[in-house]
Amino acid sequence: MEVLRNGINRGKVLKNDRKGASIVVCCVTSLGLRGVEGYPVTAECALSGGLPAFDVVGLPDAAVREARERVRSAIKSSGFDFPVSRITVNLAPADRRKAGTVYDLPILVGILAAGGQLSLKKERDSVFLGELSLDGRLRPVSGVLPMALAARRAGVTRVFVPADNAPEATLADGLEVIPVGTVRELADHLSGQAPIPPAPLWQAEQAPIQGPDFSEVKGQEQARRALEIAAAGGHHVLMSGSPGSGKSMMAKRLPGILPDMTRAEALACTEIYSVMGLTTREHPMVRRRPFRSPHHTISAAGMTGGGTNPRPGEISLSHNGVLFLDELPEFRADVLEVLRQPLEDGQTQISRASGSVTYPSRFMLVCAMNPCKCGWYGHPSGRCTCTEQAVRRYLSRLSGPMLDRIDICVDVPSLDYDELSGAAPPAERSEVIRARVNAARAVQTARYGPDGPPCNAQMGPRELRGHCQLDRPCQQLIRDAYDRLGLTARGYDRILRVARTIADLDGAEDIAVHHLAEALQYRLPEYLRG
Repeated sequence: MEVLRNGINRGKVLKNDRKGASIVVCCVTSLGLRGVEGYPVTAECALSGGLPAFDVVGLPDAAVREARERVRSAIKSSGFDFPVSRITVNLAPADRRKAGTVYDLPILVGILAAGGQLSLKKERDSVFLGELSLDGRLRPVSGVLPMALAARRAGVTRVFVPADNAPEATLADGLEVIPVGTVRELADHLSGQAPIPPAPLWQAEQAPIQGPDFSEVKGQEQARRALEIAAAGGHHVLMSGSPGSGKSMMAKRLPGILPDMTRAEALACTEIYSVMGLTTREHPMVRRRPFRSPHHTISAAGMTGGGTNPRPGEISLSHNGVLFLDELPEFRADVLEVLRQPLEDGQTQISRASGSVTYPSRFMLVCAMNPCKCGWYGHPSGRCTCTEQAVRRYLSRLSGPMLDRIDICVDVPSLDYDELSGAAPPAERSEVIRARVNAARAVQTARYGPDGPPCNAQMGPRELRGHCQLDRPCQQLIRDAYDRLGLTARGYDRILRVARTIADLDGAEDIAVHHLAEALQYRLPEYLRG
């Protein structure tokens, strides 16, 4: 991409009106957002003769238009003279809608530079962004990391950002980040009177992972094993059982056993959270895998994202983490169906009249449900009050194509008194399980390399052919199960992926019969298949 430069034509007449009045234009480089991608924006600030006015053009939204009053007040509060002339600001490219308050600072700098009150001769490879308060202080803005990454790709060497956004901006390596507290501080820096030192690179503190622990879960060895396999391979999970059996409890402890994020994964998550304004000065980077648990009343737009200026939804906020849907059949059908494409493609595309936006959406889907409306279908106590027709109607809320995308299904039965009374030995702690998960993920990373899938659940056809070869006994087992379980081609591939993960946890080079047999038992139970 061509290197961006701030240009200023001060003292030069660009055009004369009929009375001979000059027009002075100053161009200041800033940045904008389209989805989670940044792009360069030039604030062209023109001072001309005529009646005093202040216009902003270039498809600005309400927040950008209101920048006029914030800029006017900040200029006066900082001890500068507001130009008594006609001011026109064009935000180029003018065919893209501009949103947010990020353009306050570049507009102010452009007006003061065009009026000769600031000099930008030393800042030709710099960008400016930030929101202004009425007294001249700079407030933090959203989306700083994706904009800083866009600036680095464009060849920019220096970015001026609000002080509270500086730690986040330093995550885009290769940029000199200048933290600005007030307009007066910025003016003194540009004039050379009091240079602002660049912000140091933000360093994460090594803090222990805290949260609910798996050692608090009583019994449920099969479900615990299923969640360990899911964490090791990134597989989708469905837990079914009566109320109070521990489904939600185990799901909330899943983040404690998820593998460590790579820096690339952490930056991808941080970009999304930055756009949503969910990062802070103290915590500018998402270091733990996200865990999102939306309520079942959520809309399809809330799940996928959207709006006039499209913003990420829950599935994008779950990127590289977990999306937990409790009481799965209670979610609206359209909400569940919009998950089908992201589960396959790992991204969400939102189309509007102004264009389309693509958000990354590669997540682990973890679901919990009761087997019927009252929750007690199949329970030994016989307390279920639902008719067979009512059970079928309740389960019909889940479509076959949606269930076919689930890798692991596990029943979570109710515990008896002896299991709850504490007589059993204490269960494994999350850190012990997490060590095994990290070891399995390390095997997968070494197997696929930096350009391959990050985990077994995301293997493509080429990786399946190369790393999921079955010997004769395994082929006979899967052949018998294919017709008996009514498997589809997608279901067949998912069984192989799960078996590969079980073999990795076992430290085995090849998939053995007992690995494949365990993977087969995690397919949909009969009452869901029927």
